[in-house]
Amino acid sequence: MKSHILTITLNPTVDFCTTSPRIEPGPKLRCTDPQIDPGGGGINVARAVKLLKGQATALVAIGGATGAHLLQLLALEGVPTVAFQGPGETRQSLSVIDQGTGEQYRFVMPGPAWRDSDVPRALNSVDQATGADTLVVLSGSQPPGVAKDFPSILASHVKGSEAHLIVDTSGPALFHLVEKPREALHVLRMDGPEGEELAGRPLPTREDTAEFAQSLVQAGVARIIIVARGADGSVLASEQGNWHSVGPPVSVVSTVGAGDSFVGAFTLALAGDEPVEECLRWGVAAASAAVMTQATRLCDREITERLLKDCSVTRL
Repeated sequence: MKSHILTITLNPTVDFCTTSPRIEPGPKLRCTDPQIDPGGGGINVARAVKLLKGQATALVAIGGATGAHLLQLLALEGVPTVAFQGPGETRQSLSVIDQGTGEQYRFVMPGPAWRDSDVPRALNSVDQATGADTLVVLSGSQPPGVAKDFPSILASHVKGSEAHLIVDTSGPALFHLVEKPREALHVLRMDGPEGEELAGRPLPTREDTAEFAQSLVQAGVARIIIVARGADGSVLASEQGNWHSVGPPVSVVSTVGAGDSFVGAFTLALAGDEPVEECLRWGVAAASAAVMTQATRLCDREITERLLKDCSVTRL
């Protein structure tokens, strides 16, 4: 691997996943022993990189006993961490699968609210952990109290370190990022509905998605734009052209962690200087592998490699 990978998680969580014979209001719901995993976008990206036999350092805001538990879980998985003190207690999240229907119910807590004084501490930790050629990955939700311009501020810090920023975000933060060119923003990923909201129109075909993504590249928003199209794979646009990749049909158990698995595999391939279309193919294969597992088990290496053989990549 030719580049160091640093992931950032401002709003981490300890994820609990369990099942119940049925889910209904009123009676006590007897559940199975929970699967407990460290969670949050950047953490899951680092875990996915580790599962794929790479290495990424997870920079994490932690607090309280739950934060200590989170670091212990990451240590058990062999994911190196850089921890800094966040406000309040690290959050927990819960997902429950109804055994009768197979439906999954996800209960996501907001996390502790950040103050203005907390953000500089996070940026200082990023500055200390970032060097030239580092691939800095910001993924996942922002905590309450963090302004929508945080990814943009982070981009300016990354630029000063001669590093490259990869962002997978949504909502106001995404809209703020695309308002003007960001020199340090190397990769920007979004989901299909987010792309349609930004475009202000439906993007029914791969070609429509590619045209929109390429318009963002030409506007200087990022060097690479990726738009996920669900079961129809993902579209990538760069100055070199547009590509689409899709994997073989798989049985979907849980969609939790699929996007983070994509980003982890894509970033690992990018760190190894693979062509962008091959990076795209790795991301699609890892996302497909992730949906085949329960909870946040993410992408199994053997399954990802097997699916990779059947992932097509087409220039649009």
